[in-house]
Amino acid sequence: MIAEILIVDDNSDIRNILNELIIDAGYKTRLAANYNQALSEIDKKLPDVAILDVKLDKGDNDGIELLTHIKSKNVDVPVIMISGHANIEMAIRSLKHGAFEFIEKPFDQARLLNFISRAVENLSLKNQNKEFENKLFHSYDLIGNSKNISSIRDQIEKISITESRIFITGPSGSGKELIARKIHKKSKRNNKPFIILNGALLDNDKYELELFGEEKKDGSISYGALEKANNGTLLIDHISEIPLDIQSKILRVLIDQKFKRINGSNDIKVDVRLICSSNKDLKNEIHLGNFREDLYHRISVFEINVEPLNNRISDIPLLIKYFSEKISNNYNIKILDIDENDSYILNHNWKGNVRELRNLIERIAILQPETKDKISNIIKESLKSENFEEKITENSLSVPLKEAREKFEKEYLTVQLKKFNGNISKTANFVGMERSALHRKLKGLGIKEFN
Repeated sequence: MIAEILIVDDNSDIRNILNELIIDAGYKTRLAANYNQALSEIDKKLPDVAILDVKLDKGDNDGIELLTHIKSKNVDVPVIMISGHANIEMAIRSLKHGAFEFIEKPFDQARLLNFISRAVENLSLKNQNKEFENKLFHSYDLIGNSKNISSIRDQIEKISITESRIFITGPSGSGKELIARKIHKKSKRNNKPFIILNGALLDNDKYELELFGEEKKDGSISYGALEKANNGTLLIDHISEIPLDIQSKILRVLIDQKFKRINGSNDIKVDVRLICSSNKDLKNEIHLGNFREDLYHRISVFEINVEPLNNRISDIPLLIKYFSEKISNNYNIKILDIDENDSYILNHNWKGNVRELRNLIERIAILQPETKDKISNIIKESLKSENFEEKITENSLSVPLKEAREKFEKEYLTVQLKKFNGNISKTANFVGMERSALHRKLKGLGIKEFN
């Protein structure tokens, strides 16, 4: 695809020179002769690269305002600033506002074309990385046959077609963002923006700015997550980390469907479907005084709970097979031959849940072991600190033999039951017991059966 360059300069001779030069170099162009024309072109469609004169018709530094406006829409768009009144202070100011390069008039044509070429390449690399990450994420399916995952798949089908607000709860790495993306993808908003605001990654003084945006003194606008997500879906991850004063403002937006930017005087109306997620128990956070109860009821019209991976061991072999195929394909290597019933994997304490399992498979793919034994060694080396057998041995050394045996049997049979999703026949067959004997053993050990 041919890159499109936006040329903004109030001098018609310079505009024409730039236009011919850039077209001859093989690029498309769009032209603007003043501030308002440039603003219109930017808002109509962002260019691949912009060349902005620092001083136009609106003021001494209206090119800087346009630069800020472009960056508020997409920080990755490279902007080359040009000026016939250049000084060091102006150059530094341009670069501080995110300019890709600064060049003085009269400019060296070869140098300018080199800047444009580098800018196009820079944007292309960033877009490729984003595309790769999006494909990697969007291509992932919700894998598992456990009751929990089967239920979530049914819930996604039912609630995606509604406009209900959704609260997704579950431990870190369990797939909350993936579920939110699936809901958005199946909704009528699927061709509109999907924006993520991570409440755990912001400084206390940045929440309001990131949510509502800001109208700056120089007239430029920084758009917040609510405006970016307009007509689409906004996922607020780690909503439990958002301060109480900002929670009250979110509540007001949900009630009124409008807000004001920082320093703004006009109401901004928005139509956003809100999905929130947290790895904390919000009811407990309410009890502790860290979360507003009225906001909780507003955001949790429908609640989805993702269980930790250790509670759905039957999903692990399916996930291993799935990630092995996906990641092998991404790295363009032969499919990893990983034993889906490897005891180290099945019995590992997956604190990082599905993300931790995926990272393990990716580590194996990067190292590209040639044999099953080498794969097994990588798994053991990666997981040995949490090895189930070591944990059992360590916990059993300080108790009598009978108690140690009972402890081992209880943990072992609990794991096997989870592995076979509560199916007694399959569990009995695997452990080498009759169904009736297994029933008695489970009852004697105080293990609750589940279907």
